[in-house]
Amino acid sequence: MMPKLNVPYLKSSELLKELIRMKVLFVSSEMSPLAATGGLGDVTGSLPEALRRKGVDIRIVMPLYNRIKQNYASQLRFMRWSMIRLGWRTMYSGLFTMEVNGVPVYLIDNDFYFGHDSLYIDYSFDIERFSFFQRAVLEAMGEPMGFHPDILHLNDWQTGMIPVLLEAHYQSHNYHPRTRCLMTLHNLKHQGIHGREVVQDLLDLPDSYMTETAVLKDGAPNFLKAGIAWSSRVTTVSPTYAGEIMTDYFGEGLNDLLTAQSWKVSGILNGIDVDLYNPATDPEIAANYNAKAWIRGKASCKKSLQDELNLPKKQKTPLFSMITRLDSQKGLDLLLHIIDELLEEDLQIVVLGTGDPSYERRLQEVQERHPDNMRAIIQFDRHLARRIYAGSDIFLMPSLFEPCGLSQMIAMRYGTIPVVRQTGGLADTVEPWNKYEKTGTGFGFRNINAHELLYTAKDAAALYRDDRESWSKMVVAAMEGDYTWNRSAGAYQELYAAMAAEVR
Repeated sequence: MMPKLNVPYLKSSELLKELIRMKVLFVSSEMSPLAATGGLGDVTGSLPEALRRKGVDIRIVMPLYNRIKQNYASQLRFMRWSMIRLGWRTMYSGLFTMEVNGVPVYLIDNDFYFGHDSLYIDYSFDIERFSFFQRAVLEAMGEPMGFHPDILHLNDWQTGMIPVLLEAHYQSHNYHPRTRCLMTLHNLKHQGIHGREVVQDLLDLPDSYMTETAVLKDGAPNFLKAGIAWSSRVTTVSPTYAGEIMTDYFGEGLNDLLTAQSWKVSGILNGIDVDLYNPATDPEIAANYNAKAWIRGKASCKKSLQDELNLPKKQKTPLFSMITRLDSQKGLDLLLHIIDELLEEDLQIVVLGTGDPSYERRLQEVQERHPDNMRAIIQFDRHLARRIYAGSDIFLMPSLFEPCGLSQMIAMRYGTIPVVRQTGGLADTVEPWNKYEKTGTGFGFRNINAHELLYTAKDAAALYRDDRESWSKMVVAAMEGDYTWNRSAGAYQELYAAMAAEVR
């Protein structure tokens, strides 16, 4: 589903002109494959590449983490260094560059802040680290980079103060006067909140910015709130989530601000790497297959997965899977509430993931109670994940909220039918099965209710066992869906052009 971006005044000729001369700097705290922890890294690694194929001069800037130095040292090229004022400190900032899949990437170097094994360390220290990063990005763009962006595409709280800093320290002195900011919200839960004195000192902001209408939220500087309030446009990673965040339940305290500025908020659905996640070519799976001939290949993958996990080899028994971070957001409480009852059915369940120790323990206890049809694999393993996507029949994703979600799209790409709660990107990507019209790509339930999950999962299992014709039709529809970044890139391209046109 494509969002309406409110740019009807742009004629095709005007749009073309803007597209030709438009320059975009994509600012992110992580990027796959360089250094990533989750969905934000996947987006940074895929969306700019898709936009570049469409002719947008888009480049990425991110921190130069220790793991990047270790793994890509030979590809890094030093550009220049400078000194950045940060509170009472004056800190070295190195600027390096490399190319990843045809996209120029700039990297901000400082071992004190980024020379660690983890991308995120301690919340208080992370405030300081990413304050430095934001100041260093603004100092580097233009002449140091040799790149003068029209658009700064910002992502999550780690970049949220950039629009404020841009105005306070640069545009007020006629530097980068035409540069505009777009803020994309991936995770509203993490907002970058810290004490006023510390943040004001780190960012060297006048008192006039320390107000509730500027950067404060309930008396404290809030990086994400600042990014929303000061950016020209705001996007989320699915159309449904763009509406959900304007409610009390999903808005994480920022819903009033988002509602007041709803005119500039839109949702653009993420995509996935369809070359990486391709059952026709994936070297990790037991047999390759496609939508035109999937039955034998998927059966071989299922048998191989059951062998690998020491599960009884039963082709007619539906194999459920869940690949997830073990966190309350992912609906683990719903699943655990009904999992014993679900396992009384003739089915198997595999869960892969790490996270909250209490969920890890409880899932292992379920496996102990049901050794013949339950596997809890408490680890993060991308290779095993692809074998699970290919070898399972039904994918569980009962998230309490899900801004976009990638796992359900990957599952459908492999012909594994998702059972989802109809929220955020799950509602936008999974069409619930209509038994009368014989249409759909998965199963959905609406409420945060464990028994709705139970009944929906049982419905999926029953269709798998009893109506192979309908099941096959749904598998083909799921596999043939468009999950590419191309559709998303087109929407962002249009939005960039509209923003650039506003200041010409």
